[in-house]
Formats: sequence, C-alpha cells, structure tokens
Amino acid sequence: MASTPRRSSLVAILAALLAAVLLPLSTLSAHGADTPLRTLASADGRQIGVAVADNRLTGSTAYSSLVSGQFNSVTAENAMKWDAVEPSQGNLNWAAADRLVAFARANGQVVRGHTLAWHSQVPGWITNGGFGAAQLRTLLQQHIATEAGRYAGKVYAWDVVNEAFNDNGTRRSSIWQDNLGDGWIADSLTWAHQADPAAKLYINDYSIEGVNAKSTALYDLVKSLKQQGVPIDGIGFQAHLVLGQVPSDLKANLQRFADLGVDVAITELDVRMQTPSNATTLASQAEDYRKVITACRAVARCVGVTVWGLDDADSWVPGVFSGYGAATLYDENLQAKPAWAAVAAAFGGSTASPSPSGSGSGSPSSSASPSPSAPPSSSPSSSPLPGGCTVAYRIANQWTGGFTADVTVTNKGTSAIGPWQVGWQFGAGQQVTQGWSAVFTQSGSAVTAANPSWATSLAPGASYGFGFNGSWGTSNPVPASFTLNGTVCTTA
Repeated sequence: MASTPRRSSLVAILAALLAAVLLPLSTLSAHGADTPLRTLASADGRQIGVAVADNRLTGSTAYSSLVSGQFNSVTAENAMKWDAVEPSQGNLNWAAADRLVAFARANGQVVRGHTLAWHSQVPGWITNGGFGAAQLRTLLQQHIATEAGRYAGKVYAWDVVNEAFNDNGTRRSSIWQDNLGDGWIADSLTWAHQADPAAKLYINDYSIEGVNAKSTALYDLVKSLKQQGVPIDGIGFQAHLVLGQVPSDLKANLQRFADLGVDVAITELDVRMQTPSNATTLASQAEDYRKVITACRAVARCVGVTVWGLDDADSWVPGVFSGYGAATLYDENLQAKPAWAAVAAAFGGSTASPSPSGSGSGSPSSSASPSPSAPPSSSPSSSPLPGGCTVAYRIANQWTGGFTADVTVTNKGTSAIGPWQVGWQFGAGQQVTQGWSAVFTQSGSAVTAANPSWATSLAPGASYGFGFNGSWGTSNPVPASFTLNGTVCTTA
C-alpha cells in the first residue's frame, strides 16, 4: 500500500537513534517511566488506539492487559467487517464485536467501528449472488442500518467508507462503485447518520498521508460532500508506512483537511522494515512513530492515533509484504520496542519502556476513571469575564449505566480567554470515564475540563467543543450550571 522502501543515510539513522533512544534526562517529563500511553494521550485530549484481534483478546491475558492498560481507544481488526457479522444472508453473528464493545466499556475506552462499506471482505453471498443494482443498494443500506443501529451510543466513530480511491485519484472499481455509481459514498454516510446520529462518520484510506493525486481527490470529495450537506465528520489516514518514509508534508496535509471543517485521525499506523530488525532499524522506526504523533499533535482537529495491531506476532505485514515486518510497538513476546518509548515521549512522557506487564504502576484499573494531568502553565483567572459565556451540554447517547455527552463553550466577550477551564457539578453521582478534546479531572461530584495544549486560548465570539463518556446509576440529570474560569455561564 506504500511505495518501495529506500535506504536511509547514515546521518539520518544516527539522528533517529539519538532522537528516539538517547534523549537526555533533562527532557523527561514529570510522568513516571511506567505511565501508560493512554494516560499521556488523555492528558493531551487525544486518543491512542489499537486494532484488536478477537482471538488474542479472549485467549491471552497478557495481550488483553496491554490493550486495556495502554490504550484509550480500540478498533475491531476484523470483527465488525461485513463478512464477519453476516457470513451468510440473514445469519448475523455479533459475538466477537459485542465482546470488544463490552471490553471497551469495562475499561473506559472508546470504540472506532471498522468498517461499514468496503470493496474487500464483502460476504461471498453478495459478491456471487447475481444481485442487480437496486438490490445491492438495498442490501448495503440494510447492512449499515443494522450494524450502526445495533451499536448506536456504543461506537464513538465509524469508518463508514473504506478505500474508495485508486492511487491516481480515480474511483476504485468495486461492487459498490460499479453498480451504484459515485453517489454510493454520500448515501452510505447518510444511512449511517440515520442509524446513529451521534457517531462520528469517517472516510478512511491508505497512501493519502502526503499531498498527492489520491489525497487531493479525497480532499475534493470532502469539500463537495460538505457543500451538499452530507454528514461527514472525519478523515482517517491509515498510515501503513515504510521505514524512513513518513511524508514531509504529513502535518500540512492533515491541516488542509481539518480546514474543511472535519476531524482527522491516524487510523491504522504501522512502520514496516526489512526483517530481521536490529538496533539501528528499530531506532529509525521509533523516530518515524515520533514524527507521526508530533504531526497529529500539531493539528488541533487531529483527534488521535491508532496503531494497527498490538504486536509483531499479530501484524498483517509479513503475510502481505514478503521479507518485511516488525511494524508495531511490541515484539512477538509482547515486549515494548523503542517505538513505544518514542510514542510516549511524543505525548510528553518518559522515554523509558514500560514494565514487562505492559500496564505499569500508573495503569488505569478496569474502572478507568480519568487521570488527573498537569494543569495549564498558568492558572485560569477566576475574575468575572466581561461579556460572559455560554455553555451547551447535550447528552448525545445514553444506555443502561452509561452515556456520551457533548459540551460546547462560547466566549461571549470581546477579549480572548486563556488558559481556560469549564466546571460543573454532577447531581446524581455520575462519573467521567473517558474524555476527548479537553483535560478532565473529577473530585467527587465536581468536574473540570481544561484546555488541551493545542487550544489554550478562546477568542472573542469563538466556541470550542469537547466530549466525554460517563457512567450513571439511578438517574442522569443535566448539570444545573457551568462556569468558565470561575464565571457562571448562561446555559444554551
């Protein structure tokens, strides 16, 4: 899915080694060496996710401990694809997908659904069924409605459409494109929105990390969809990369999509190399991982990074690219590689590897309450804000024992506010279990959501949105009031 690997110069290799492995102690943060990646990413208001294999999740305690301890987001590697959930027409099998959703809930993680409409892993009963265009359209609509509807309120985001373009920017020939025409993408997004209005809806593709014909074709499509009012919330950049080939314009490319008004995410990150690996190639790989995390953190609407597969034993790479592998954060024995340390450092943590158990002393428990993080560099002012503020609090989804809430704060004054934090009191014992786009802390019923490092200022008239998953018991009332830097806001 990416171009042929090229040699790195000796200078580049040495620089990577120094950057990823030999950083001086003075650069280490206050986070401990065992601080989980999920704690570091959550403190930055972002996700660090992993694609999960169902057989490993159920068959290996060491594997499941790493998934729960290190990541705040999970994606089903195969369990939510159409051939897995409906292997024969009308024979629905949700067992593996349900297990992942339940696992995520138990561990305070969000779920990225993957994938609703794709040219691959379409069940044979469809590809060999001799269906006409009208029948195929109905089948696709029913599938999206059934799966997205089943997990409404439980899946944070869906890769609704996967890999719809060729490398030259033309539409990929597929059962959907060839029979339904260009409109199948807009239709799929619309059907997904109807099934779960609160889920974030993505188009996901590979080899779009840099500015090229393929990414530009997708950019033009997103612009057109937005103009038509089609529900599109994000673009997933798979980032199946070759060692030493992180595009130099990755950040700029993420930003140009974000400027269209959509979120961006690195959804399937791995960095493959010729095997066997050695200290030099592993150090170069660590630098590549650092570059990707750094690029995401530099773009306000980059919500996070998901690595595709937990460890090298579970990676898809060797089966597709002969002679290549060692692409993930952990080796075949579930030991962290230098890339793990580079990801931790890129999120502001230590460069030391985690303890062998993978979770470390700072690992969240299964209840996974949000970890307090370092406050903004200067404390928000508690003096009254000229012009005031408004806060809109919306429960986007609710299920037995849990809910998702969206919060939007608006600066109604004529001066910028920063750093900032929004505060409220829960009235019925609710708890924040996982948040995004803000730094959450909770003490008893009191909750604060502080600005992340990439959104320290709220301009006059500007609004900022963030959200969280929470738990509730007997009831889930909306908080009675909200404050911005201590000033009581109008409730919108």
